[in-house]
Amino acid sequence: MGCIQSTEAIDHSVKAAHPTGKQKDKQEKDKQAEHEVKMLLLGAGDSGKTTIVKQMKLMHEGGYSDRERQLHKDSIFSSTISSMQAVLQAMPVLKVPLQPGNESRKEQILALPSYNLGFECLPKPISEALRGLWYDPGVRAVVNRSKEFQLNDSASYFFHALERMSSPSYNPTDQDILRSRVKTTGIIETTFRVGELTYRIYDVGGQRSERKKWIHCFDNVAVLVFMVSLSEYDQKLYESEDVNRMEEALTLFDSICNSRWFVNTTVIVFFNKIDLFAEKLPRSPLSVHFPDFTGASEDYPAACEFLKQKFIDKYRGEDAASKIHTFLTCATDSRQIQMIMDSVQEILLVANLKGAGML
Repeated sequence: MGCIQSTEAIDHSVKAAHPTGKQKDKQEKDKQAEHEVKMLLLGAGDSGKTTIVKQMKLMHEGGYSDRERQLHKDSIFSSTISSMQAVLQAMPVLKVPLQPGNESRKEQILALPSYNLGFECLPKPISEALRGLWYDPGVRAVVNRSKEFQLNDSASYFFHALERMSSPSYNPTDQDILRSRVKTTGIIETTFRVGELTYRIYDVGGQRSERKKWIHCFDNVAVLVFMVSLSEYDQKLYESEDVNRMEEALTLFDSICNSRWFVNTTVIVFFNKIDLFAEKLPRSPLSVHFPDFTGASEDYPAACEFLKQKFIDKYRGEDAASKIHTFLTCATDSRQIQMIMDSVQEILLVANLKGAGML
């Protein structure tokens, strides 16, 4: 009879109404994926990628517990000691003398390991040696010539904080944690919830030896954040002393922004360390390292615009204005990063609406 359904048709409708376990899992995953944003942080070493992740923790996870702060002490002490060691090793190369009374302090600091110190607080002899060296005019003169050797850009911050760090009750501040430097190796995934969205942020090591691992993160990236350290326009690579760091960043961005992996990915460029860049420009003119810059050495806005345009010009696709979004940032400034991340969310919303054909 025409009004009677076949058993096969009934079975099919029952299966559709009652999905299997596998189908339920897939539906759940699809639903979850709609509320997830995969964010990939790329850039050369020391550009500030990990600092952004730390800021996200401060903004969306309630900050650091006392236990976590205590665990950061080793990286802070290590950063400070390794920075002083770098300065002391550079002094004879730069022909800057150390005051005779500081020779024994120099030997004491150079004899220390530069990591895994295991100190719960700075031992008094080491603290006194570090503070005595920091008051040495030769040490300060060499720190001001940091572009001529490899020095952590937070060195001055920690040298100025030695008095506070020497206290037995020292507890690292947010700024101490943000400015501490630990080389990222491998791929570090961090998850944060912002409103109804879950951000999966992938932070990868920026050194040349780490970049071969990047491709493992390239699938289904919603937003690519490329970090550029503006203050490194006059510095050389750790890995190759004859390569300018800004030129390396430009080459790297060229290969990333034009990659087939990111054709449909929103690209955001953070031009980071603007505070150090503005401070450095008057004494280290941009035109010395980029002769095509014709502005005045102290013209900070013109210098920022010049470097920003150099990166945008690397994009070989159409409509760079809608593909690449740029921000001037200081990754250690929590308030500024909060405002910028709010803007990033708006950019993602617009991109999603366009992708759905609603704009």
